Amino acid sequence: MRRVFFGFAVLGALALFGCGGDKGAGGGKDELVILWAQWQPADALQKLVDTYPGGIRVRVEQVPWAQYLDKRNTVWAGKSSEYDIIIGDSQWLGQGAEEKHYVDLTDWMKTAVKMDDITPAALAAYGEYPAGSGKYYAMPCESDGIGFAYRKDLFEDPKEMAAFRAKYGYDLAPPKTWGQFRDIAEFFTRPDQKLYGCALFYSKQYDSVTMGFEQVLWCYGGDWVDKNENPMGVINSPDAVRALEFFIDLKKFAPPGVVNYYFEETKNAFNTGQLAMAEEWFAFMPGINDPKTNKFFDHTGYFLSPGGPKGHYVSLGGQGMSISSYSKKQGEARKFMEWFAKQETQLAWAKLGGYTANINVLKSDDFKNAAPYNAVFSETVPLLKDFANNKVYQQLLDVSQEKLNAAVTGQLTPKEALDAIAQSQLKTLTQAGLVTSK
Repeated sequence: MRRVFFGFAVLGALALFGCGGDKGAGGGKDELVILWAQWQPADALQKLVDTYPGGIRVRVEQVPWAQYLDKRNTVWAGKSSEYDIIIGDSQWLGQGAEEKHYVDLTDWMKTAVKMDDITPAALAAYGEYPAGSGKYYAMPCESDGIGFAYRKDLFEDPKEMAAFRAKYGYDLAPPKTWGQFRDIAEFFTRPDQKLYGCALFYSKQYDSVTMGFEQVLWCYGGDWVDKNENPMGVINSPDAVRALEFFIDLKKFAPPGVVNYYFEETKNAFNTGQLAMAEEWFAFMPGINDPKTNKFFDHTGYFLSPGGPKGHYVSLGGQGMSISSYSKKQGEARKFMEWFAKQETQLAWAKLGGYTANINVLKSDDFKNAAPYNAVFSETVPLLKDFANNKVYQQLLDVSQEKLNAAVTGQLTPKEALDAIAQSQLKTLTQAGLVTSK
């Protein structure tokens, strides 16, 4: 989950929850130190690791999101041993592996971890590099993905149900396809009542429009690159163009100003009653599942991100847990991670609010009943797919954000935007030596 920029949007909100964590210059010989960002999951992890029976204290050192990437860069540049484990964004994996900041965990994981218990999509996204290589530099820690909240009072109103069936010829229910999503968004768009059908991620903020669009892209048969990491003819393919046209078309069923919406704005619009459906990261669903802020709390439901005519994929978020190459306690770090990966530990992690990738825990009633959206999350995990996790992901992301938002705001046509992305990303990937065939 791309969370490096989130401090600017949520740092004040996090302070209300008392997020803190110990600060310091690393641990002594009887202490393992985990570097993570400052948010609720890190507080939950500290509660979990306080129960670690390994005979060594484990401390989660939290850094505000706004400074987290800078902190990581400082650690890597200085080859600092102050942190033993780093919980980093999925996109950090390529740089961490290629520049040898992360320990190669492949052989150890195959013997110490029940890898068959980990959802394959999460194992690949959070730990494997390069993709398909069978080499691992991280274990899943905090899984995440995109889901939707919806107004049950609208969907289950007999008059609305009858009117919808009369107009569209099928029953009103949470959509399973993007086509159904469009119908429902259109049906509930009533500007005179200050009600709109949906709000999606369209903003130019960090990764917003990229994460919002890419799952539609994949569902319509498109992709970012081919098997040789070449974007030309792929991200600007006819399927990709159709996907972007569809994604932009949904904008007319959203509130004014939606071109600036990301997770905070979709949440606020939903909580104030402006939306029938709202896109959101599961890690931020607690902001919707809050009776103090959501005026329709008692009438809120959740559904899986829809599928498309050529597949069903969901944008991935979340972080993996890696051992720092500069740690002087790598053996102890492995012992801790072996404990963290155990099913009973993952269940405890889930009960504290962490998002596990353990297949058995995801299927359990304990997990599904822990929050009203957890059952939907368990269905989401196998469908997760990532943007990129190579060493130039930030450059790739920068251009996709700029050009996709330009298409959303009407400055470029969908074809023009995708052609520009293809050309720019081909240059970036070629210069990085990642394209194996033009």
